[in-house]
Amino acid sequence: MAELILVASDGKPTRIDEAAVEALGGSEVITSASAGYDEARVIWNAMVDRRPGLIVRCSTTEDIRDAVTFARSHDLLATVRGGGHNIAGNAVCDGGVMIDLSQMKNVSVDQQERVATVAPGATLADFDQACQVYGLATPVGINSTTGIAGLTLGGGFGWLSRKFGLTIDNLISAQVVTADGQIRSASAAENPDLFWGIRGGGGNFGIVSSFVYRLHPVGPEVLSGLVVHPMADAPRVIRAYREFCATAPDDVTVWVVMRKAPPAPFIPEEWHGREVLVLAACCAGDIAAGEAALRPLREFGNPVVDLIAPHPFVVWQTAFDPLLAPGARNYWKSHDFNELTDGAIEVILDSVGKLPSPHCEVFIGQMGGATGRVAPDATAYRDRNVKFIMNVHGRWETAAEDEGGIAWCRSIFEATTPYATGGAYVNFMTAEESSRVQSAYGESYERLVEIKRKYDPTNLFCMNQNIKP
Repeated sequence: MAELILVASDGKPTRIDEAAVEALGGSEVITSASAGYDEARVIWNAMVDRRPGLIVRCSTTEDIRDAVTFARSHDLLATVRGGGHNIAGNAVCDGGVMIDLSQMKNVSVDQQERVATVAPGATLADFDQACQVYGLATPVGINSTTGIAGLTLGGGFGWLSRKFGLTIDNLISAQVVTADGQIRSASAAENPDLFWGIRGGGGNFGIVSSFVYRLHPVGPEVLSGLVVHPMADAPRVIRAYREFCATAPDDVTVWVVMRKAPPAPFIPEEWHGREVLVLAACCAGDIAAGEAALRPLREFGNPVVDLIAPHPFVVWQTAFDPLLAPGARNYWKSHDFNELTDGAIEVILDSVGKLPSPHCEVFIGQMGGATGRVAPDATAYRDRNVKFIMNVHGRWETAAEDEGGIAWCRSIFEATTPYATGGAYVNFMTAEESSRVQSAYGESYERLVEIKRKYDPTNLFCMNQNIKP
């Protein structure tokens, strides 16, 4: 290998000799001259197209330690790739080093103890499939190609969260490679400050090489599915949804998705391409009890189709994958709400009538339940009283659509700001939203800064929703 020129943390080029790269040991080293380089650098969001100077593909915790030591000793701009799914695209940079964990996918389940030990490159599909062999699960996201690491470090929520809490509420411990190259255990008993910080504080404090999660009996079948309504009925339906959510049991989670109906075989053909409001529901408990709990919502209005039925949990976890496949250009704007006011509903519905692409959507995720029964200062994830999280999901196919699509997303964000809490879910924030980081963490922010100073005083891990030391 010839001498490499990589980008340092200050943006300037720096020369790296062959011996330094060879010292990376067991990792696979990929440069722009390597076969498979373009495949290795590509991430989920096609709007992010960057070319790292070096990709270090790790297989073990020791590989991660060596990569961190390499990046620190040469003062390199460094990124960390798990699943590569994060909207901001912080998994990859131009010219620096990408520490790639995507091949570290092992999931080990202890059925008796109901715990899973999970490597940082695992996706939600890897995790769910391994756990469901034993009828076990823990709350994760709704798109099976999402990486478990990034999801967890930002908080993590999905269909099971109202019953069992956020993903971080089910994290028992983690193994973390910190900026000084040390391998540390983080739990309530060991390095509790680090454990507190990684539960919502993102990748600011180190690279997690192993997660241990608490599991719960779920499935193998859950009552789940979609109720699709005409957009003309949306004002009445979304208000009925709001009333339903106020008394829904923790077993039940219902989200609202507003978009143009995709050409899916389960939607009548005459509705393909027309605006619809979709109620997406999942009941984590007894199916008969779920049928009774959902009945009021299912009997409301005149739906185009009602597809709620028992489904294997692993199948339901992939239900939205076709709408979130890699390769499209994505831009998000998000808000937290304590309530869905009439004003917010009016603004959102008006915006859905102006979708710039058939792939765009606005979804509202129901929170509450167990997520709100954790003390706000128990983890770095702060906004525990949130009842709904809105994500304006801009998605299109070509760069020519960027300007109009981004403007549409921003217009909804601005119009709904008066109704929002001011907080944010960091996993939904784009790269341009660094000004929102402090408000996202609220009263937790100063404590996060202290932990950052302790474990990463030089800000080696800066490619994230950054907490500056």
